[in-house]
Amino acid sequence: MMKKTKIFVISFLVLFLTLGMMVPALWAAEEFKITAQEWVKNKRLMDDPRPYLTTTLAYKKVLPPELYSKLSYNVEEMKKLWAECVGFRSPDEVGKIAPEINPGTYSYKDKAKYPGLKELMIPMHYEFFKEGGPPLAGSYAEIKVVPTRQYYFSPPVAKATKEGMGRVQLDNNGIIKEDTWVAGLPFPRPEGKFKANQVIYNWIKTPIWWDSQYATSVNKGFTRTLRIDQEMVADVMQIILKGRTRLEPFGWFDERAKKNGEYLQMNFFYQAPRDMYGNVIGMTSYLQTEKYDQMMIYINALRRVRLLSATDIQDAIGGADYAYVDNNGLGQKLSTTIFPYKNEIIAEREYLVPFSTWDGSEYMNAKGEIYNLEWERRPIYVVKMTQLDKNFVYSYRIVYMDKETGTLIHVENYDQKGRLYRSTVGSRPFIPEMGMFGFGCGLARDHLDLHTSWTNGYVVPAPWLTRADISLRGLVIKGK
Repeated sequence: MMKKTKIFVISFLVLFLTLGMMVPALWAAEEFKITAQEWVKNKRLMDDPRPYLTTTLAYKKVLPPELYSKLSYNVEEMKKLWAECVGFRSPDEVGKIAPEINPGTYSYKDKAKYPGLKELMIPMHYEFFKEGGPPLAGSYAEIKVVPTRQYYFSPPVAKATKEGMGRVQLDNNGIIKEDTWVAGLPFPRPEGKFKANQVIYNWIKTPIWWDSQYATSVNKGFTRTLRIDQEMVADVMQIILKGRTRLEPFGWFDERAKKNGEYLQMNFFYQAPRDMYGNVIGMTSYLQTEKYDQMMIYINALRRVRLLSATDIQDAIGGADYAYVDNNGLGQKLSTTIFPYKNEIIAEREYLVPFSTWDGSEYMNAKGEIYNLEWERRPIYVVKMTQLDKNFVYSYRIVYMDKETGTLIHVENYDQKGRLYRSTVGSRPFIPEMGMFGFGCGLARDHLDLHTSWTNGYVVPAPWLTRADISLRGLVIKGK
């Protein structure tokens, strides 16, 4: 039973963190939360094109006025500040490759008519630019191309990033010196010998969401015949412990985090499937590159807390389409001793990618086709991460990173035989008045077992979260 429980729990833990992952707020004293039931009333995972982020679940409607005002800023100021950080605006950096591909809607039937699409798209995206059907979900029967937009982070993040320019350093092995990074994007203008490492660190420390947050995530899994064989739902609480810029306390969350080198804490409460209801998993992530993260689980059926092994991070996850090392699309720490990588930038160019939706209208239909994603030309780094430990599950990874924001767009993972094993694609909604990204949708494929996972969710700021909510005792209380 423990093995089965571990598989399902870690599966959804990774699912939430992939990609890279609600509802009108309900106030109770000084806190508000969200529920999966409210989420599905406003947005279903399948066959639902409703633009919830600009209608029923717009943050201006969801959040209390005082909190919304506190987290909203002048858009033009944010654009100016972030351009000063990264040194460019994306609209000025693209348009050179296949310039005949203009904004508009393209069908997969147009591929012969517009050969420039093949040159402009990531090869795997071009492969799945087709009519939906078995064995893998996530095809794009049509794509909507929009003009390239400038993206940016909120003024607190931009100011922290500017203050860190020239101060954040890597050691002689390309590993970040944690005492030199305070907050913000660590390397807004990657350069030098370890440029590829800097690009990876920008993702590891990208300030995508709020410093404290509460979310609901929903997921469906598809077999090679596109039959749904999984349906999972979880509520998630997370606190960033170092590098806080949006919610108080700023900087370090507390002295304990500073003393122990803790980066974040989170827990996951399972709403579904029924046999997982009441199980709660908690994780503490550490800054030290040679220290494994800690994971604990409250098993509802046993009424016991168990410590999970953090050393099995490369294990295949039963029922899901990633391993623990795939969390957040790419959640591995860079290390010289624990599964070390040789990283190199193999391309630096524009691609047409499903980068972001601004209204949340994306959805998947029964044929496994994804609609309403907004495709943009984006300036991108392509990094090859070659694994130096031959006993690792992957021999190398190909990672596509957005240059303007440091966010991950697409990952391909190859096994030790050089075969494409797993891939993930993420699209996060952008909240322009807040200068941040929302939860968004994610697609994970297992190209060997021919299985697909599709997820979406909604996240709100949770300034009321404390250590007690996500502590060991918190796991037990929430589970019960």
